[in-house]
Amino acid sequence: MDTAVRTRTADRGRGVLEGAFALLEALRQHGDEAGVTELAVACGVPKSTAHRLLEQLVALGAVERRGARYRLGAQLYRLGQAWQPHPGLRTAGRLPLHRLRTATGGSAVLAVMHEERALTVCSVPGRAEPLVPVRNGEAFSLDTALGKALRGPVRSGAVLDREDVVAGVCCAALPVRLATGAVVGAVAVMVQAGQRLEVMADRVAEAAAAVTRALGRPGIEVRP
Repeated sequence: MDTAVRTRTADRGRGVLEGAFALLEALRQHGDEAGVTELAVACGVPKSTAHRLLEQLVALGAVERRGARYRLGAQLYRLGQAWQPHPGLRTAGRLPLHRLRTATGGSAVLAVMHEERALTVCSVPGRAEPLVPVRNGEAFSLDTALGKALRGPVRSGAVLDREDVVAGVCCAALPVRLATGAVVGAVAVMVQAGQRLEVMADRVAEAAAAVTRALGRPGIEVRP
């Protein structure tokens, strides 16, 4: 096979992968089942191409088909769960986030810095959900309280957002640190406006401290 043929073959393969990932991203953004036509429009590809790629993804378990509609598959979920932002961080955050949600009623989030965004790796939806949906894999701007906490606050205490980003929603966030002081994530709670944010900040501090303690327990690998 000469160089020109190899290049064309590689380009076709890359194009197929890009198309498949575009469809997966469109399904993720849709949040539920979607039909071929709407996915093809969202990705800017012909309907026949979208259908062919979707069926290939179904065969691999990355997508599930229900009648004429598609949704993300269990195999993709399993692969995604294998990604670890920091060893043990997701596991360490689960119980503290649930306790934070119970104590405040707000949406509790654990995020890490990823590609200049605050990427959610663990979340528990709360009463602020209709205004600011939280999902694992969703990203927030570094201009939010969560993003500022990830960068490390310049003063002590939680970073507070009093409806600065979304009307009707306040937020308190604090970084999660290792014993060395290195920031490996940030915990935040989003609540509806009108609640005492200082009280929310205390609960966030407890959650962040609990995550730090969990990271230091035997059995959870921690790197500086």
